[in-house]
Amino acid sequence: MKINSVFYTGKSSVLNKSKNINDQTKKDAENAGFDLIENTVEDTLGIPVHYHAMVDFTGFKQAIDTVGGIDMNVPKAVYEPMRIDGRPYTLNVKPGQKHFDGFEALAYARSRHTSARGDFDRSERQRLIIAATKDKVFSLGTFSNPAKISQLLDNFGNHVQTNFSIQDLNRLYEITRGIDSSKIVSIGLADPPNDYVKTANIGGLSVVIPKAGVGNYKDIQFYIRNTLKDSFLKMENPSVAILNGTSRPGIATEKADELKSYGYNVISVDNAPSLNYSKTVLVDMRSGAKKYTKRYLELRFKTLATTSLPDSAIQPGYADFVIILGGDTSSQSAGANCSNTNICGSARSPHL
Repeated sequence: MKINSVFYTGKSSVLNKSKNINDQTKKDAENAGFDLIENTVEDTLGIPVHYHAMVDFTGFKQAIDTVGGIDMNVPKAVYEPMRIDGRPYTLNVKPGQKHFDGFEALAYARSRHTSARGDFDRSERQRLIIAATKDKVFSLGTFSNPAKISQLLDNFGNHVQTNFSIQDLNRLYEITRGIDSSKIVSIGLADPPNDYVKTANIGGLSVVIPKAGVGNYKDIQFYIRNTLKDSFLKMENPSVAILNGTSRPGIATEKADELKSYGYNVISVDNAPSLNYSKTVLVDMRSGAKKYTKRYLELRFKTLATTSLPDSAIQPGYADFVIILGGDTSSQSAGANCSNTNICGSARSPHL
């Protein structure tokens, strides 16, 4: 199905099974919808989703009106006859500085039919609105004004649902208040040279699918993970050598590709001198100098790092870490459906 339908599907799965729709049932249904959309996004993009917030159209307008509207520089003209709140409305926004009230901001955020890139242009406009709202909220000192917070919460009512706690929101405030909105960027999947999706028609529905094919998100995950590369990993820039210590073909190449997608510098992939390792061995060749990478790899491979190689025949080169994969290495498709020997191994080294 289209990803637009995932939340509704998760929600309906609970409501359709219940004979008594009460407040608790509705809450359980909403949570089921959130769980399903979070899992779907995680599987598609290859990154975890920790938090969510859902704001309906009424809450969206009220939030912007409560802070007195927003001001932003409109990059492109937008003109579209549409229906908002059940009545006709013509959106006609010119390029340049513009003040939006809640109703106008909602129309601007929803418009897509007259835009050259449709949903993609709409997403960019929504990002601009979020950044402008953030600037207005902070300029008013909203979070240091108990009366303003009380007014916001009263206006939101049931129009906002989130799993942020008060502590989470306070921390989010501390993080974001020092961020210049001009430094906030979107990660697009349709902007060259990082254009990984295309439009298609499936079952009469207009959809967006990966260029690599339906269900193939490998390139998208590689791009997103590297774009959102962990800051400590970026700072330490570790070099990694991966050796296959098992008789299972393709497992080293699979793990190398996975680590590369997270931004690790994998410098070599090979077979270990012995292929009978029952457990994965992680060797820290820098004796803790790159402590964040060490901890990340320990968690990923569920083992503790050692500082000595288990076999003198292993040549680590200039690798900071050597990973010798053992029989405990999880694999979904090691060597499966592989016809490219340059990727999965060669006649000389079939187990990589």
